[in-house]
Amino acid sequence: MNLNDLTHLNGWLTQDRIDAAILAAVNVLAALVILLIALAMSAWAKHRILALSDRYARLDDTLFGFLGNMVKYLILAIGVIFILNRFGIQTTSLAALVGAAGLAVGLALQGTLSNLAAGVMIILFRPFRQGDYIAAGSQSGTVTEIQLFYTVLKTYDGIQTIVPNGDIWSKPIINYSANPTRMMDLTIGVAYDADLKKTQEVLERIASSDERALADPAPTIRVKQLGDSSVDFTFRVWANTADYWQLQADITRRIKEEFDAHGIGIPFPTRTLEVVQVPQIETAPAMNGRGAV
Repeated sequence: MNLNDLTHLNGWLTQDRIDAAILAAVNVLAALVILLIALAMSAWAKHRILALSDRYARLDDTLFGFLGNMVKYLILAIGVIFILNRFGIQTTSLAALVGAAGLAVGLALQGTLSNLAAGVMIILFRPFRQGDYIAAGSQSGTVTEIQLFYTVLKTYDGIQTIVPNGDIWSKPIINYSANPTRMMDLTIGVAYDADLKKTQEVLERIASSDERALADPAPTIRVKQLGDSSVDFTFRVWANTADYWQLQADITRRIKEEFDAHGIGIPFPTRTLEVVQVPQIETAPAMNGRGAV
């Protein structure tokens, strides 16, 4: 490098440019430090939140995974704002721009966001859990998976049904698995000429002889009503939820067998038709043209 080059370099390398380069280097270094701190803090915060669900088995993993990701991205967003401020970029206008863009996206994704909000509510309030048999809206089945946007059900015949969370949360939810016990409510009709006392004894013996039928609450067996073609009994037995369906099938079968063994008839619906003879009306004989019969 000759003397002219050094002179030109000294003329270009002013104190202001040196200060600007040093400031830029400091800002880049500070931005890297802020980014590293934000990454470390976000990872640590997410790990701590996920550790809560691991520590307490009753807490839901899906909820804490969602909260962990929210906290992670919130910390990263704060770090980005600090970095932009470090470089002298005004974040007020940027926040307004992001807000306007978020509003536009929100209007375009109303259905998706409603499903997200419903998923958060389902995860928070837990109206059902994985493995429960539910009916929500027009769908029913066993819950196999709960996601933020949808819930997966498995029907009784093995069909997978994916239901948006918004449809579930906006309708009444029937959870057949929530309570440990359920009541089986049957209406048993017998013939009008049946011995009601014997029928009562047979039904009580059926209810008390099956160990799956709970003694507390006690079974309820009463004459319910006089139907069109039968005397109807109310047959109510409590059972554990896990035994409900099989017990109902077994008791229904045994009622038929016991009634046959004791000569208690189960009538078919009947109608009595009364035939009324309508008398014939005699007509007057026709007359000829002369007025004679």
